[in-house]
Amino acid sequence: MTTTHKPMTADDLWNRPNDGNRSELVRGELRIMAPAGSEHGATIINLSVPLGQHVKSRRLGVVFGAETGFIISHDPDTVRAPDIAFVSQSRIPSSGIPKKFFSGAPDLAVEVVSPGDTFEEVHEKVADWLAGGTRIVWVVNPKHRTVTVYKPGPQVQVLAEKDQLTGEDVVPGFACGVGEVFV
Repeated sequence: MTTTHKPMTADDLWNRPNDGNRSELVRGELRIMAPAGSEHGATIINLSVPLGQHVKSRRLGVVFGAETGFIISHDPDTVRAPDIAFVSQSRIPSSGIPKKFFSGAPDLAVEVVSPGDTFEEVHEKVADWLAGGTRIVWVVNPKHRTVTVYKPGPQVQVLAEKDQLTGEDVVPGFACGVGEVFV
């Protein structure tokens, strides 16, 4: 006997009882994740504070905190939640920031690698972000103290502690030392 199950939708995920677990929806499949560790959380703040201040002071758009859901594909639905995200002002709906998941990919998605993350999991997230329309993805790796910059196309740039991380044309004028991101 073969059993099939209907893929979960973004609305199903939104209406799911909050059990305290972090979760994402990947091609209709619910994925539960362990809470982030302390180093992970501190790294997120070390980058999100200067990024948020830069964006807000220049009215460039909105920086979203960890676990904000973005619907990046439909049928089956994928709702990813980066550690940090930025959406440019021109893409914020005229009605304001949605109460539910943001429809569409952020312009910038930041993923901080946790000790338990596999290369395959991180690569899948990067591929999903780029396929969904994200213009730049920063993968922050506390263990190696690097930031890997992904954009559509084959070029990948790995930045070391001595290098400058910039927002390029996605977050104009933003720059910070890679070393400043780490605890």
